[in-house]
Amino acid sequence: MHAHHIDRPADLDVVRESYDRVADNYAHMVVTTGVGDIRSHPWLKASIDAFADTVSELGPVLDVGCGPGTVTAYLAERGLDVSGVDLSPRMIENARRLHPQCRFSVASATDLDLGEASLGGVLGWWSLFNLPRDVLPQVLALFARALKPGGHFITATHVGDEDAVRTEAYGGAALRGTTHKWRPEQLVDLIEQAGLRPVAELRLPADEQSGPALVVMAKRPA
Repeated sequence: MHAHHIDRPADLDVVRESYDRVADNYAHMVVTTGVGDIRSHPWLKASIDAFADTVSELGPVLDVGCGPGTVTAYLAERGLDVSGVDLSPRMIENARRLHPQCRFSVASATDLDLGEASLGGVLGWWSLFNLPRDVLPQVLALFARALKPGGHFITATHVGDEDAVRTEAYGGAALRGTTHKWRPEQLVDLIEQAGLRPVAELRLPADEQSGPALVVMAKRPA
């Protein structure tokens, strides 16, 4: 029994299978083009660097929805005690292949067994938009509970009002999934309702690769 039950998304299996299909394309894209790699985007890198500086002395860090492990490995290089989890087994295979020095496991954000106040930091970096609108608040509450007092959460996501159905991604690979977009004030409100205190917010305009985006960092009050 999990101490913190979270509803299972109705499309969980579809999303897992979709990311398994696109995992190789995505990993290849990150390695060859730098798209999806924070080191090619100075403002996203700065956000992750600030997060790393803040949580470096606070204990273990969990990268939820780590994909091929790019950010997990970057944080490990920074000296953090970090591990990554992803819903897609194929994403985790790529992460282990590309970053054999790091720890990765297969798990959904909705099925994590996290101890109370066990983590110094949690990332939901370009991953939580896959969660249905009624499920995201439950996951945020889990993260808040798992953080140590003073621990930090960081998330990056797509900005908007709509639920955008996707049919392909990453070089034309077939993908079935929904991107649940949030207005900045809506997402910040959800984070606050989960029991976290926002400490920084970065809004990014649309560019040639994606629409407008948002980064939020928040802490569990001491």
